[in-house]
Amino acid sequence: MDPSYPYWVRQLHSPPNPKSKFASQIQDPPGFTSSTTGKRATLAKQQGRKPPTPEETDILKVKKSWEVALAPAKQLPMNAIMMYMSGNSLQIFSIMMVFMLFKNPVQSLLQINQAFARYETPRTRSKMWVVKAVYVLMNLVALALGIWKVNGMGLLPTTRSDWLAWETQREPRERAVFAF
Repeated sequence: MDPSYPYWVRQLHSPPNPKSKFASQIQDPPGFTSSTTGKRATLAKQQGRKPPTPEETDILKVKKSWEVALAPAKQLPMNAIMMYMSGNSLQIFSIMMVFMLFKNPVQSLLQINQAFARYETPRTRSKMWVVKAVYVLMNLVALALGIWKVNGMGLLPTTRSDWLAWETQREPRERAVFAF
């Protein structure tokens, strides 16, 4: 290679030096022997891993279904912070945030059987109703967070002045007339 190139470029393009005979005389570090690692690898390949029993598979499926059921609870703090930070004014950002806060739990509640279909077997069906109930509860908490946000924005009719169209006009008991 041309000596005008920098040292690192020449070193990058040149092959590494072969190991010296002194390097082969250096002992392996304690706990490492190069001859036994090959034997262990071949033994592991020969033995393989035994397939899980149906009971172990069911236990894993129930654990995974609990992870799916608790996933909405893990999103609650993030959604609460986002709702707090978006403010109470009516802006496109806050309206879209509230829309997504309502859309996702409703969509999850409508697709509850599809969410747990791959975890449900005849043996796990008795345990799945509790998992599904927790899933529904967590999504209802997310909906409650959305209702809290809509109330904070002033969009829920919770005061008497919001219902004035249905109020009847009061009849006064007395009338005051101005006299000169």
